[in-house]
Amino acid sequence: MNKLVDSFGRKHTYLRISVTDRCNLRCQYCMPPEGLDWKKKSEILTYEEMLRIARVFVDLGIKKIRITGGEPLVRKDLDLFIKQISELPGIQTIAMTTNGVLLADKAQALKDAGLQALNISLDTLKEDRFKEITKRDDFQNVINGINAALDHGFSPLKVNVVLIKGFNDDEILDFIDYVKERPINIRFIEYMPFKDNHWSADGVCTYADTKALIETKHKLTALSLEEGAVAKDFAIADYAGTVSFVTSMTESFCASCNRLRLTADGSMKSCLFYPAELNLRDTLRAGISDEGLAKIIQDAVWQKPEAHPPAEEILADQNRAMISIGG
Repeated sequence: MNKLVDSFGRKHTYLRISVTDRCNLRCQYCMPPEGLDWKKKSEILTYEEMLRIARVFVDLGIKKIRITGGEPLVRKDLDLFIKQISELPGIQTIAMTTNGVLLADKAQALKDAGLQALNISLDTLKEDRFKEITKRDDFQNVINGINAALDHGFSPLKVNVVLIKGFNDDEILDFIDYVKERPINIRFIEYMPFKDNHWSADGVCTYADTKALIETKHKLTALSLEEGAVAKDFAIADYAGTVSFVTSMTESFCASCNRLRLTADGSMKSCLFYPAELNLRDTLRAGISDEGLAKIIQDAVWQKPEAHPPAEEILADQNRAMISIGG
């Protein structure tokens, strides 16, 4: 029985756990240009604390956990933590989102630990543009990571592409061609507003426009959606790969949202775009019981807003930067 129900009747089965606020890239839409002050080690949850919180969430009805960051692979012994998470009774799916820079050497260990699904962030197929976006020269490392993930059986592998008009939207068809022979799901994500990421409505490549462009060259066929899915999925005629569209800005999926977030420093967020948080770290360290923890989590879920506000209001709110939330 799912006990994570909000006041609008939505049942929550999906928890995203950020294991670190640190990252080895500096993507402009994710991190403020001046950078961030990283949290002290004492402020970050230990793996033991994360595991205890995750166990309570799973007992309340969580079926899927996604590991995020920052960049999760910069934290040591992540495979050991994933193994512990995968052994929680009731868990059906363990996934991770990574930038892929460190993935090539770790794909096998992650697979052996129980990781089942991978999303890799890659916003360009051009090496010089990659360096411009990320301020790092790691393009080939990411490509090697994608290849390693395929070699180790992560299929279909998902590649996340944040589209920004006038910046990388000229590569839309290139990404489609990239999956002609590869079992990869390309996920085009609408540019979303976060603290100091220079978002503007003019920069959003809409789902409708992106799909229409692809359909000038390819036949797309809609695929069935999972419960609570945030992406619209399509097969590409005669291609091994598929394409999806995450429509956060133009076609909200708030009505079916089934996800919750735990930040690396121990705050629970019921909505990506609302600044409201519940500090579980300090409560945990003060000695709360599992039953007490479950109760305050349920209370926070019950207060989840019906939908996120318009983009202009999101920009005005004092929400965290994307990297500090964990996506």
